[in-house]
Amino acid sequence: MLIDLNGFQMYLEQRGDGEPLLLLHGGTGIGADWGLVFTAGDPAGFRVIVPDLRGHGRSTNPSRAFTFRQAAADVLALLDHLGIARATAIGLSMGAKTLLHVATQQPDRIEAMVLVSATPYFPAPARAAMAQLSTDRFTDAEWAAHRLRHVNGDDQIQLLFDQMRALKDHHDDMAFTPPLLATITARTLIVHGDRDPLYPVELALEMYRAIPASALWVVPNGGHGPIFGGQAAEFVRVAVDYLSGSLRA
Repeated sequence: MLIDLNGFQMYLEQRGDGEPLLLLHGGTGIGADWGLVFTAGDPAGFRVIVPDLRGHGRSTNPSRAFTFRQAAADVLALLDHLGIARATAIGLSMGAKTLLHVATQQPDRIEAMVLVSATPYFPAPARAAMAQLSTDRFTDAEWAAHRLRHVNGDDQIQLLFDQMRALKDHHDDMAFTPPLLATITARTLIVHGDRDPLYPVELALEMYRAIPASALWVVPNGGHGPIFGGQAAEFVRVAVDYLSGSLRA
């Protein structure tokens, strides 16, 4: 369904009953991507809330601007709209960065969270990769694939890639110092591939040392977003156990 929030329309799906569980997708992704992780269906005992973040998928973005800080404000507005005072959450890459903002802006809103391929700031390898993002060399097949995911026209797709490329020049949106990370009260599981080409594993260690109630899972031979394919089942088991409280730091 589409709901009006913060000057745009957000698409979201809700399923199940229990403790609220937010699933926040990665950059240029969509909420439906979580179906590639939770291949056996949604975890039992949770009210799963799966939005398309601003400008992604079926969600609009009239402002034509994107920051992680704004994405966090949108998520907080979503929780308010749904009448949810406190939630658990899993965020992948962009979704994880958004959760860092949520958990520092309003720490009491997140009970526990799993941060997959997060970073406290953008290192040089990430900025170099962002600089290469473009639709200029898309094949017809790539355009067709993106049109199936982002349904508001080619301008939406073009804008998304322009926004992700522009992140290379941002220096204040992702600037989480240890003292700021130390304000996070949510139980936090940091999941990071030891072969992540964008965010060296040392950055995951920085977050682990700074966030008080945190645990660190370094995935052997894992790249960026090491939770798909053959890595999905183990991730789901550990993440659900952590969020439910049966596995603690």
